[in-house]
Amino acid sequence: MQDILYNGLDELYQEMVDIRRYLHQHPELSFQEVETPAYIAAYHRKLGHEVRTGVGERGVVAVLRGAKPGKTVALRADFDALPIQDEKEVPYKSQVAGVMHACGHDGHTATLLVLAKVLNGLKEHLAGNVVFIHQHAEEMSPGGAIAMVEDGCLEGVDAIFGTHLWATLPSGHVFYRSGPIMAAADRFEIEIVGQGGHGGSPHMTRDALVVGAQLVTTLQQLVSRRVDPIECAVVSIGSFHAGNAFNVIADRAYLQGTARSYSADVRDLVEREIRRIVEGTCLSADVTYDMNYVRGYPPVVNHENETEFLATLARAVPAVKGVSEIAPQMGGEDFAYYLEHVPGTFFFTGARHPYWEVTYPHHHPKFDIDEGAMLVAAQTLGSAALSYLAQ
Repeated sequence: MQDILYNGLDELYQEMVDIRRYLHQHPELSFQEVETPAYIAAYHRKLGHEVRTGVGERGVVAVLRGAKPGKTVALRADFDALPIQDEKEVPYKSQVAGVMHACGHDGHTATLLVLAKVLNGLKEHLAGNVVFIHQHAEEMSPGGAIAMVEDGCLEGVDAIFGTHLWATLPSGHVFYRSGPIMAAADRFEIEIVGQGGHGGSPHMTRDALVVGAQLVTTLQQLVSRRVDPIECAVVSIGSFHAGNAFNVIADRAYLQGTARSYSADVRDLVEREIRRIVEGTCLSADVTYDMNYVRGYPPVVNHENETEFLATLARAVPAVKGVSEIAPQMGGEDFAYYLEHVPGTFFFTGARHPYWEVTYPHHHPKFDIDEGAMLVAAQTLGSAALSYLAQ
């Protein structure tokens, strides 16, 4: 069946490209997806799959039932876009102002839809079921995964596999890792309230801007001096706003940042230390503050058996040029929630075009992928599904 799978995907590769480009032209933001899930549901219904819509609010779950009883394997793809203006000059440029697929989710969806079509043609030979999880809102916490899990998308599922097309890794290559592969992604907001006044009389003020600047510097020392160097963590301030005029001491300052980690202990430590540093700094400057710390997605922790299973079979996939273990990435992904409930693995499929002079990273206005990477992803995910059900 593997050869039939590969040949079928080869034959339908252009359909995969066409779907991806259609979705790229018609992106929808997280928690605002309407037409995309309708498109996905219609595609699966045409194949005769059991389809649930509105799963976890906007997700779609389709089920292909094999002719014989067996296990159930799930494959997942996300389909939301980002609030970014598409600056590429290509025929499939986004037609929605200020919104684009800048992370490859259009490719994920096209990959899974065409794979579903090919697997559907093999259903008479399948012992078991394949669940296709089309997830909304991966880009915006709390994300769509946790709501879809709560709404039963993993009911009866024995294992799950997913991939991310990764534009900065070479196309044709598959990258895996057992254990943590992506980080917990938290964010925090800090408002410092001081007392403004004339720039020429700073002694009569409590300068919120200076306190904010001190926090930016001090928080950078948290990881280097409070976190065990064997562990991994990141604390970054991404936004800092204060002041109104050149000769006015700022009465308020606003900071926003992110904290990334892999272990629960380090995650707790980082949050605790950020709060302690903010409290102490503001106390010493005689200013008040308001802080909001929001825990985002947990770390993506791959299961060892399923990861080794995936890495081994990927080496036999015709479209795959190489299979490599990858270092943990500090990006976040709500695929983590699926792995907290069922065994599985999440891997990267390289999507950097070999002939492009410049490769733009994810979330860039000129982001794009080598569309051939979708075939690599489809063959690998399809092989994982067939091999798992054949066990």
